Amino acid sequence: MAKKISRKQQKQRRALLMSIAAGGATVALSLLGFVPVIGQMVKRLRPPGALDEKPFLASCIKCGQCVQVCPVEAIVLADAGDGFGIGTPYIDARAQACDFSCDAVQCVLACPTGSLSHDIDKKEQVRMGLARLDRPDACLARKGEGFRGLARGADFPGLHRYTEVDRWNPIRIADHPYDLDLCDLCVRECPIENAIALEPMSGDPADKRRTPVVKEPCVGCGMCEMICPAEPAAIIIDERKVWGTA
Repeated sequence: MAKKISRKQQKQRRALLMSIAAGGATVALSLLGFVPVIGQMVKRLRPPGALDEKPFLASCIKCGQCVQVCPVEAIVLADAGDGFGIGTPYIDARAQACDFSCDAVQCVLACPTGSLSHDIDKKEQVRMGLARLDRPDACLARKGEGFRGLARGADFPGLHRYTEVDRWNPIRIADHPYDLDLCDLCVRECPIENAIALEPMSGDPADKRRTPVVKEPCVGCGMCEMICPAEPAAIIIDERKVWGTA
């Protein structure tokens, strides 16, 4: 005959089970910090001026000051899936690029810890990554095709500073239609001078095809990735990549 368990014993057993469950949850959450970092599963496009990844993660206090000052709301904070990077700022270029509407790079000025550094070489200060033609077959310019309409559709909320419309205030890309004989959106809307160019694909003057070529001034702001009308984007940003590296 089974021994009857008292109410006190039942409470003790429940407390023990709850303690075990809580301990398991704690271990699981802690592992979230290790797995993405060790496995290098999470790669993020950091805001301008970000230190190398390890010192960046060590110094960022996750205060969100950079998020608050970004004029196009490009900077967001990472969630639990980023492990040790939870709460740190990053940019999803396809959703909203850094278009340097603030000119002085306000996120760098707002950072209280130097995670977005004021002190590194000015040329390198805003370098975030490097653009790369990832899907050449999807590129309209390489097909010799134009583009008419809204680059990302009527519902796309992304913002961009169109200097011919308003020098200081970014507007919705969905409010700016295009009528282009040859698609050159990645070049046309790039905020960095001489960072990308369209070059002929043949020596035939009648050949309209052009291919985007990324140049050394590229800082990886992500504007080309955001504005590309191909889905997924034909051109993307490689986070942390430096010019001249394989």
